[in-house]
Amino acid sequence: MENSTEVVSFVLAAYGNIGELKYLYFSIMLLWYLSICVANTVVIMVIYVDKRLHEPMFILLCNLFVNEIGASTSLYPLMLSQMFSDSHEVTLPWCFLQMCSIYTCASVEFCSLAAMAYDRYVAICCPLHYSVIMSAGRVEVIIILVWTYSFVNFIFSFSFVIRLKFCGNVIDKVFCDLHLVTKLACSFSVLNNIADLFFAFMTMVIPFSLIFVSYMKILAVCLNTSKENKQKAISTCTPQIVSVSNIFVGCIFHFVETRFDVSHVPDKIRILLSVYLLICQPMITPFMYGFNQTKIRQSCKRFLFDRK
Repeated sequence: MENSTEVVSFVLAAYGNIGELKYLYFSIMLLWYLSICVANTVVIMVIYVDKRLHEPMFILLCNLFVNEIGASTSLYPLMLSQMFSDSHEVTLPWCFLQMCSIYTCASVEFCSLAAMAYDRYVAICCPLHYSVIMSAGRVEVIIILVWTYSFVNFIFSFSFVIRLKFCGNVIDKVFCDLHLVTKLACSFSVLNNIADLFFAFMTMVIPFSLIFVSYMKILAVCLNTSKENKQKAISTCTPQIVSVSNIFVGCIFHFVETRFDVSHVPDKIRILLSVYLLICQPMITPFMYGFNQTKIRQSCKRFLFDRK
């Protein structure tokens, strides 16, 4: 047990020795990170400035864009700095902070999509009561609940991890992974497994269940309406369905890569799969939900080109 007290940092072993390629990787990742921040920030500013977009759906979208910037910032700054590191060490406080940021933002992502699915359910299934049900005050409460739920959910699970004593410090990933950090504990108990599964259930299963129920109800209404209304409902819901599907695939990649032996998979592919969601989703979101919307595109043109 004495060795456990000596662990003051973790080694992110997935970086390996990338040699001179680190300059290329750094340039690509930095450009990608800046693109994510710019794309999401532009849409946020457009929604904030244009009062015509101060509707429940766009406010919920704005919250999602803010979260994408937060999720990216949880990964990229540390990843970029590690590319020029020889030891690839991360102190325990920084590792814990990164885990808190990444997993809280992941939970916010799922919960935000659930809130947006509920918004679309009310808009399509209860159009006459939409303004009452989705009032400005109600939307604010939903956003506060999304962040509070996600933070408390992670803190509860993390409370089992922070008390652990570690007998190892090598994480075979490019970021601090909650499950892999837990496995480095001197005593990996059943309670730790339960806490890990509880977090996964609260983070993914419950939001996905709410999304599924919302879209089943929307589908039931669409089957009994006119062709024009069906097309309108489908065009409105398609971005969310695509986004949820992408997240579902990313979660499968993460689960398999973390919990099973994938040593036969080439290192570069394995690393890419492990960060698939954190790399792709923040860039997909502003285009899928933002620039894909006619109102936002028109507002972007006014905001960027027609300001006098």
